[in-house]
Amino acid sequence: MTSPGTARLLWSLAEPFHALTYFAAEATAAFEEAGLRGFWSGYFAGRAAPLGAVGAEVVTATFVNFAPEFVARRVPAVWDQATPAAALDARLAGVDAAVHRVLGAGWTASDEVRELRDLAATAAAAVDLPGRPLAAANTGVAVPDEPHLALWQLLTTLREHRGDGHTAALVDREVDGVQGHVLAVAAGRADRAWLQKARGWDDEAWDAGAARLARRGWLAHGELTAQGLAVVTAIEADTDRLALGPWQALGSRGCDRFAELIRPVRRAVVAAGEWPAGNPIGVPEPA
Repeated sequence: MTSPGTARLLWSLAEPFHALTYFAAEATAAFEEAGLRGFWSGYFAGRAAPLGAVGAEVVTATFVNFAPEFVARRVPAVWDQATPAAALDARLAGVDAAVHRVLGAGWTASDEVRELRDLAATAAAAVDLPGRPLAAANTGVAVPDEPHLALWQLLTTLREHRGDGHTAALVDREVDGVQGHVLAVAAGRADRAWLQKARGWDDEAWDAGAARLARRGWLAHGELTAQGLAVVTAIEADTDRLALGPWQALGSRGCDRFAELIRPVRRAVVAAGEWPAGNPIGVPEPA
């Protein structure tokens, strides 16, 4: 349980719980109550808030996979609607309400959620910060007292740590945001229409990204070449490897126990309809 595949498995199990902040109606309502009107205002403010009142350039650089113009339509205007502190409060309020609906008050007061929190705390304490801006920013966010909210914040730190590593793997291969999406679609891991809508890339930008990949010999007629498949495989392998360190802090038994405890949480989120099939996050089904 301490191979790079462990990092991928635990991410696939835990990500739906984190993603309540994106897909649950309670999350959208909490952001709107804070003054952030519309889904994307809440998304960008809530996710960027640990960084402070940053501009569109920083959000584009750290989030990586959004079209710059798409980001600029919301950032920095979101900070006129709500301060970063207010956005942080709103994202916790939304998650709190969603967790109580999806998992129930019994779970939030259970021994299982406290054990999950403690395991996640051990892993999150082991994140390496250099070159990990989103993970580093989230380590600076106060961990709530409530076990279920503490678990959510700790898992958010871990998933942003993984995302920062994924960014490093892309940058190392000179793969920009739109090219990363084109590769994901060609690999069968995502849907083009949903990614374009959710990340702001129009047909012209998408086709230009595909053309650049074709010139590199990675794509032919919209499909991965052997070289392209090797590159995609290497990117994912590097992402898993770079995400492993925090989970190694748990050891094999701790990772096994975390997986055992988080599986029913994932099932509850999926059963509640809060993990849309084919969503643009691109998380594989756990083994």
